[in-house]
Amino acid sequence: MSTKEPKASLLVVDDEKHQRESLAMILEDEGYRVTAAADGREALAKAAEIRPEVVLTDLKMPGLTGMDVVKSLSSLSDGPLAPKVILVTAHGSVERAREAHHLGAFDYMSKPVVADELLFRVERAVEAFRLTEKAVRLERRLKHDGLEAIVGESAAMRDLFRLVEKIAPTNSTVLIRGESGTGKELVARAIHARSHRSGKPFFALNCAAIPETLLESELFGHERGSFTGADARKIGLFEAASSSTLFLDEIGDLSLPLQGKILRALQEKEVKRVGGTETVPVDVRVVAATNRDLESMMKSGQFREDLFYRLNVIPVDLPPLRERASDIKALVGRFLEKANASHGTAVNSVSPEAMDLLVRHPWPGNVRQLESLVERAVLLCEGIVIGPQDLPADVRLRTAPSVRPYGFDIPIDGIDIEEFERQLIVQAMEKTGWVIAKAARLLGLTYRTLQYRLEKLGLKKPA
Repeated sequence: MSTKEPKASLLVVDDEKHQRESLAMILEDEGYRVTAAADGREALAKAAEIRPEVVLTDLKMPGLTGMDVVKSLSSLSDGPLAPKVILVTAHGSVERAREAHHLGAFDYMSKPVVADELLFRVERAVEAFRLTEKAVRLERRLKHDGLEAIVGESAAMRDLFRLVEKIAPTNSTVLIRGESGTGKELVARAIHARSHRSGKPFFALNCAAIPETLLESELFGHERGSFTGADARKIGLFEAASSSTLFLDEIGDLSLPLQGKILRALQEKEVKRVGGTETVPVDVRVVAATNRDLESMMKSGQFREDLFYRLNVIPVDLPPLRERASDIKALVGRFLEKANASHGTAVNSVSPEAMDLLVRHPWPGNVRQLESLVERAVLLCEGIVIGPQDLPADVRLRTAPSVRPYGFDIPIDGIDIEEFERQLIVQAMEKTGWVIAKAARLLGLTYRTLQYRLEKLGLKKPA
């Protein structure tokens, strides 16, 4: 018997002991891990236990036939990940084997079995199973990491989906901007899932979560002995993520020296490990994200202008939840399902009164805050419907925003809404000395939204 590591898990089914042992011996000598079964019922029981990649079964057997095994494996297994079945049949039963092929058998061969033919057909079946397995796993990951993971039907989210579809196949760097909790990593994962790099793992790093002294090693790696505690060589994320996507969250928190090193890695497509002398070529697509005002940081010398323009090849702006209230109902539904699955609860809906409170809430913590609140409500709910009493006090007591507290009432002959918007924006800009970031906060807008409206209305700082 071979001492090589098993190539694949196989199940051999035949009611004739000599034939069963002969097939098993040929396959084991080739390095396969073989389990044998004497009839169809035993085969199904063992298939459920060992989950073989390929099943080799005789067609004619007492009780359950090879045809029955094919049908049962197709229905009992995990959809497309059912094992590939090769039928072994006597010369006069080839037509039955072809019929079984139409019912789901992968291949068939006639007795007497020739070793070379057997190994060829089994190798082909294993390869087909693994290709199918890879495709299924990729599809599941795409569903988990892709746009399907992002909930939204508002105009802003539809624009976002179209943008992701357009930019994902490219190799350009992407800068995702948005408030904390808006889903920047979800968007980065969706970009990766729809790119030609999706066959590789997605790598992510929160630049604000790692001490400055360790961050360089985390990004670029280090050589053994390069500093105290460096007992072995470490491969950094730029090197590990070669041919894949590296998501750098909170990019605005990087120190200036590290910004320069990341800029070099992006421009030269190579890195140097800490304590090393050799450069290592890398092929990484970087998707960066921040909730900070990088333009203001550039002006104050806190963020490198050259790095900003290198990252901002494709800008993606995520709207805060308060600007996409029409998505809240769908988000609540998704988070309700997730919380029930996680905690084994059976809360199935939210009352109209509670939903109205959720829609009217300003959500300073955005989607992340909404998800936490729904999970809390599910755990506190005593029935199957979340009501206002299950929501936090700050959500229950908040009233809908109104323009009346600001001393304005719509005149009977109406208003020019564009002129009204212009006056509000001009007033906010004047109050803040024409600093866009500060004016955006006064108006409850994102930096990019206000910048867009300034351009749309043709507003510029007076000379």
